Amino acid sequence: MKNAWHRIKAYIKHFFCAKSKRGDGVHSPFVFSFITDVKNEKNSYYIYSTIEQIRKSLLSDKSSIFVTDYGTGHSRKRPISDIAKTSVKSTRQAQLLFRMVRAYHPSTILELGTCLGTTTLYLANGNTNACIHTFEGCPQTARIAALNFQQARCSNIQLHVGDLRSTLPATLNQLTDVDFVFFDANHQKEPTLHYFSQCINKANNNSIFVFDDIHWSRGMEEAWDIVRQHPTVTTSIDLYHMGVLFFNPELPKAFFRIKL
Repeated sequence: MKNAWHRIKAYIKHFFCAKSKRGDGVHSPFVFSFITDVKNEKNSYYIYSTIEQIRKSLLSDKSSIFVTDYGTGHSRKRPISDIAKTSVKSTRQAQLLFRMVRAYHPSTILELGTCLGTTTLYLANGNTNACIHTFEGCPQTARIAALNFQQARCSNIQLHVGDLRSTLPATLNQLTDVDFVFFDANHQKEPTLHYFSQCINKANNNSIFVFDDIHWSRGMEEAWDIVRQHPTVTTSIDLYHMGVLFFNPELPKAFFRIKL
């Protein structure tokens, strides 16, 4: 309940403080382009229907799996339909991630938190030449995701299963740099900052970091405020449901709130 009240207050603040979702009043050419050409782009890509059909099947699947949750420690059996309804990124937000990947062409993409794999499929199809490293703690959830990757015939995904505290550093040690990271594993302040501190060492000038649920709780807001003020971050964008960081030194050090 405490987090619910916090999200209500955060939404009201965002509603009154954020710039128009059309980009009115945004004086950064880069951010204006992000709004008009990426966030607001309305094309319907062929892969959308494939992934949404998978989502529809998950939402109707009443079978249960045992979900191992390293983040909260609350492991339990859950219907797949319930996971698909409450723990998977919405169509609108997942397709925004697709458009970001399609627009900026990252080659090495990390997704911290695979869940059932629908968002992974959007990331992977945004640039089919990219390598997607996606991390899932729960073996049974990962098994469903892997089946969805096979169904979508998506071959540019590497699925890492196990405790992220072990799998992430092991993978990062094998990578020269990372171009795009979607942080969606643990919606708590300290783990979020810990994973950021690991990934930032592999960032380059063209990297993009996206944080999910930045207003989920006071702790997540504090984490978001810390990461967006990191010395290597230039432009940051608050879309309420997610926050986006850019590292390009040619961009101004600026912060924007934009209605999604």
